[in-house]
Amino acid sequence: MEFSMWENIFVGLMAVGLIFWMRPGIKASMERSKTAESDWPGFLLPAAAVIIFVVFLISMV
Repeated sequence: MEFSMWENIFVGLMAVGLIFWMRPGIKASMERSKTAESDWPGFLLPAAAVIIFVVFLISMV
């Protein structure tokens, strides 16, 4: 499906407007993330479990 030029301009303006509308929340969350302690085990443990599960599923085929 191809949009006309005016529809593309309108969608682009909506995207830019959405970014400006959400900018205060994005800025605040960036500031909070700078001061937060990192939680690598909280990320690595589920990621490793998913990888092991995918390898298990592949080996079962």
